[in-house]
Amino acid sequence: MYILKAEHSFDSAHFLANYEGKCSNIHGHRWRVIIEVQSENLIDGGQLDGMVIDFGDLKKDVRALADSYDHAFIIQKGTMRKETLECIIEDGFKIVEVEFRPTAENFAAFFFKTMEEKGYNVKRATVYETPTNSATYEKSEVK
Repeated sequence: MYILKAEHSFDSAHFLANYEGKCSNIHGHRWRVIIEVQSENLIDGGQLDGMVIDFGDLKKDVRALADSYDHAFIIQKGTMRKETLECIIEDGFKIVEVEFRPTAENFAAFFFKTMEEKGYNVKRATVYETPTNSATYEKSEVK
């Protein structure tokens, strides 16, 4: 099995609604996203001979995905008062609303599925919320 990895980082703020603790307050992270793709075989012939995929394509797609969250305030839809959200937007801040609670665990699953939808054979996605704390998502081998 061949496994390729690409990673990119982004800086953003978020909070965890309905959480009791310091993470219920707005705070920021340098998120690090690592996407691993896999293949049993290498391409035979042509420009990509001896490769799984073009690293350049993988890096570009991981970077574009991570950059869409860079220097943004990430919130789960429906967790902020409408008036508060409108004021923040009116003041020109970049807000990214997601359908899930913005945890490292949920981001790992989200990035996995997003890259899979782009056509990659994703093995796992790992998201670091701090330099020493990460969450990994991979499909289980349940048969």
